Amino acid sequence: MRGSDGILGMKGGERNSSEKWVKRRERWLVILGVVLHAVYMLSIFDIYFKTPIVHGMHPVKPRFKAPPAKRLVLLVADGLRADKFFEPDSEGNHRAPFLRNIIKNRGRWGVSHARPPTESRPGHVSIIAGFYEDPSAVTKGWKANPVEFDSVFNQSRHTFAYGSPDIVPIFCGALPHSTWKTYPHEFEDFATDASFLDEWSFDQFQSLLNRSTQDPELKELLLQDNLVIFLHLLGCDSNGHAHRPFSSIYLNNVKVVDHIAERVYSLLEHYYKDNRTSYIFTADHGMSDKGSHGDGHPSNTDTPLVVWGAGVKYPKPISTSNNSDHGVFVDEHAHDMPTPVDWGLNGIERVDVNQADIAPLMSTLLGLPCPVNSVGNLPLGYVDMIEAEEVEAVLANTKQILNQFLCKSKIKQSNSLYFKPFKLLAHHSAALEHIEYLISIRDYGSAMILAQNLRTLALKGLQYFQTYDWLMLMTVITLGYIGWIICLLLHILQSYTSLADVFKNPHDAWQRNNKTKQVYLFGCLLAGAISVLLFMEHSPPLYHAYFSMTVFLWTQIVGEYQFIKTLCRWLSWGKYNYIIKILAASAVSIFILEFLVNSFTERKLYTWCFFIMGIIAAFYLFHAIPWRSGIPIYVCCACWFLSVFTLMPADIPDNNGLVIASGAIIVIIGAAARWLDQHSEGNKFWLRICYHKMEKPRSPVLFFLQVLLVGLSSAMVSISTSHRKEKQELHAIHQLINWSIGGFSMVLPLFSEKSLLSRLTSIFLGFAPTFLLLSIGYEAVFYGALALVLVAWILFENTILHLTKVAKLSASMKRTGEKTMLENDVRYLQLSDVRIPLIFLILFNVAFFGTGNFASIASFEISSVYRFITVFSPFLMATLLIFKLFIPFMLVICVFSAITKLLQVPRVGCYFLVILFSDVMTIHFFFLVRNTGSWMEIGNSISHFGIVSAQVVFVLLLFALTNTYTKDIQIGSAGSSSQKAA
Repeated sequence: MRGSDGILGMKGGERNSSEKWVKRRERWLVILGVVLHAVYMLSIFDIYFKTPIVHGMHPVKPRFKAPPAKRLVLLVADGLRADKFFEPDSEGNHRAPFLRNIIKNRGRWGVSHARPPTESRPGHVSIIAGFYEDPSAVTKGWKANPVEFDSVFNQSRHTFAYGSPDIVPIFCGALPHSTWKTYPHEFEDFATDASFLDEWSFDQFQSLLNRSTQDPELKELLLQDNLVIFLHLLGCDSNGHAHRPFSSIYLNNVKVVDHIAERVYSLLEHYYKDNRTSYIFTADHGMSDKGSHGDGHPSNTDTPLVVWGAGVKYPKPISTSNNSDHGVFVDEHAHDMPTPVDWGLNGIERVDVNQADIAPLMSTLLGLPCPVNSVGNLPLGYVDMIEAEEVEAVLANTKQILNQFLCKSKIKQSNSLYFKPFKLLAHHSAALEHIEYLISIRDYGSAMILAQNLRTLALKGLQYFQTYDWLMLMTVITLGYIGWIICLLLHILQSYTSLADVFKNPHDAWQRNNKTKQVYLFGCLLAGAISVLLFMEHSPPLYHAYFSMTVFLWTQIVGEYQFIKTLCRWLSWGKYNYIIKILAASAVSIFILEFLVNSFTERKLYTWCFFIMGIIAAFYLFHAIPWRSGIPIYVCCACWFLSVFTLMPADIPDNNGLVIASGAIIVIIGAAARWLDQHSEGNKFWLRICYHKMEKPRSPVLFFLQVLLVGLSSAMVSISTSHRKEKQELHAIHQLINWSIGGFSMVLPLFSEKSLLSRLTSIFLGFAPTFLLLSIGYEAVFYGALALVLVAWILFENTILHLTKVAKLSASMKRTGEKTMLENDVRYLQLSDVRIPLIFLILFNVAFFGTGNFASIASFEISSVYRFITVFSPFLMATLLIFKLFIPFMLVICVFSAITKLLQVPRVGCYFLVILFSDVMTIHFFFLVRNTGSWMEIGNSISHFGIVSAQVVFVLLLFALTNTYTKDIQIGSAGSSSQKAA
């Protein structure tokens, strides 16, 4: 074991006879990894976030003689923030004078607290159906899915709905007793003032009433009871995305929706003249300062709620005896939070609600059963009823929630071999009988308390059955991840280190071993037995997948017991310094991985990381390089420059001038790299990264063309932004130019010179125009800073390679017959090579968080795409946003591939090390997923787990994509020959 560098550096012979088996096994490993991570990623939804919808419950109608209202009007101002609605403008005038007059003289008000994901579909489902869709519902955001749940609209006699094609069809598309109409998608143009969409919805409703004078059937329908009128007002959402919620256009849209509410009220009161109409004005979600929504920030979760009309209490002065129906709301805001002084409503009682509480409020006002899937609590602070009717309304609400609990309990009991009931509701029947008795003797106060307590227990019981299988599933998934990591480690040791020479052919040894066959037979029998048990319990298909994959992985591990046994024997016989090296490398790796885990919640850690990394790298190079060199200073400055960006706000402020200046910075970086590439001949240090063959270098035309495209993209940034600021439509010719620049520039690197520095410089300049056109602020400068650090990484690795003279040593070893190479001049992995995937992960993750919080839904800055498209097209916009985020990743992976060629290490082996380290982080994030506390924390924990889990997929895809650019890179050698890595 001479000259070994621990386990990963032992020397041995080639394994030509097993090369095909290794490649075949790797293909299966990649396929298994993609499937495993896709399936295991879904496990958190089975553990914590299963859909709350169950079927089979009967509606419970409140038992009072006559409902307070014959019809109800629901006005939803999509994307309207509570503070922008209630606060005055700069001149002290209020933006919603009509609704403010309602608050002071005719109705009740409060803040409706939404629960993330604060998207349009989940928000409207909460309002109209009364329950919170599981987090996966955000993927349904813009789809008109068939209605698979009950809603207030379903329970109504007839529903009239007008508004967005993304919302109205969700609830009315499959509803026979509905009249609805939507405007075309083309109307949703972010380059215009979208308040006309709100006027369109009102005009359609006004036209309906006007037609009723000529249509007797329509007139008769409008005179029926239990009617719901729904106007979806999208203007605030579209204008908030396009112009921000503090813009004059957005704030003026608040006045528009207030005026629409006033006209709807006047129209209906004049039409019916019976004072039997209830009105509810609210919003599905708010809007962040940068014009986005989705997470749990108060600007997204706090929405206005104004209720007036039939069955609604009048304003009431604030009293210290006022009690709340809620202790803490779904967005973790405590009740009785102080009302901002500038709202001017401190003297009037404020009744805050959870967003799902609006559904039972609407049902009660109309005398309808609550939607059968609703989990909302009836807010008594809004309804104007006698005490007996209030109790009956709360009891109906309680029975409806209790029915859901009983249905879930019955389903779980019928499918479980061993059932664990929710003990707190074991005597629910007796509790209901006691409440009925108290009502019969008119002890309404005691009946109300018991009904509310029973409702609380029913909600807890629903939560109990939502997470019934969590312990079993978490154990299985954790064992699966650990098994996958061990399988990867065994494959790396067998295929990319000299340790595999313990077996001449591992595949044949595995086939010849009878005990291994017995292990696989036992694994198949165990998986089959578990599947039978799961089938008997009617478990979901994914449960079978979780167990089968975990059993399969551990069967593979046990099947390699001979290799593991030999490895353990080698460790026990080896020198202690090998074990110390392994332990030290493991400790450093775990420390870095834990640092990366914590960086997901604290971006500023990267500032310290690169600040310290710059000092350490510079200090090492300063003492290692025997000649005077500026490399240590460059490496230090590059790291320090990049460290600044994670101190900047995640919400990227608009700065058009900075984007244009970034174009100049990118050109300067590219010119410096080209100068270095052209003036390094004869210097052995630069030979490997600046190597050119003996033929004449190519013309600089390609370089100047790329520089021209960077300059042209900077000019288009200025032109396109000025048009948008002037509220002009983006000209078709400008769009064509932007699309042409973005597409053409990314093809040019394929025609650049093949030396490492030349090709990487061309790739950097090739993606720059597209990134600039998709940038709005400092992230454009980050692109250049990241490139500087990537060059520093290349210089660091090249310095180590040059100083250790690996190429010369390898040639010497080949002559003496000691082989350390695998194939195609790629050497075995050594323990010290662990630094390569670790540095890659740091840079890969800083690309996530260097310009924002990628894990937050609201960090997707939609205005980034306005230079390519302004008409609302969610999938195209999302594609452009994701591509923008992937450009820094592609730059990192291109450099990673180049470094593996430079150091002659197997790129696939390094890829498996990257996945191995990522999955160590995945296990940590799996246990950090939360279903309690702030929903912003819950949403972020899901995002973090999903991002790390998906790395096995999109890192692989990016490797395949960037291979188009890096496969031709040629590395110089001391013998003036080029080396190609597979």
